[in-house]
Amino acid sequence: MRKLSHEEILAKVPQQRPFRFIDRIISVDEQRIVGEYTYRQDESFYEGHFPGDPVTPGVILLETICQIGLVAFGIYLLALEASEEEVASNVTLFSDAQVEFEQMVRPGDTVRVESERLVWRRKKLKTQATLYLADGSVVARGTIAGMGVNRRPGGDR
Repeated sequence: MRKLSHEEILAKVPQQRPFRFIDRIISVDEQRIVGEYTYRQDESFYEGHFPGDPVTPGVILLETICQIGLVAFGIYLLALEASEEEVASNVTLFSDAQVEFEQMVRPGDTVRVESERLVWRRKKLKTQATLYLADGSVVARGTIAGMGVNRRPGGDR
């Protein structure tokens, strides 16, 4: 039961390349997390979305929001109240989102996710999240929710 550093949180996030959409955590506390990701020009999904005029798919933008605003935030919050063993065996799964998209994200764009805690109870996390471009303009905003589950039920996985 302790506060994790930004690097410790990132080390515990289960998603890895090519499906990790967190480069850095800027700040985190019991109420809020801020993180960033830069979409690389060579991300595989740009090849087909859309050829000659690539746009980051909304589902990838939502994944970015959730990796920062639920997964990384959930790891931090759980570590404040649980043992290291419990944190290590826990994974946050997405359960719900109500998000509105306002503009496109292109290859090379850096986005920032700011997520504020609405509910944290029994490993269930609901946040109000906003996705911004580097210039501060809003890309998407809404509520996201998820819950932590033991990825090793019975300890045998």
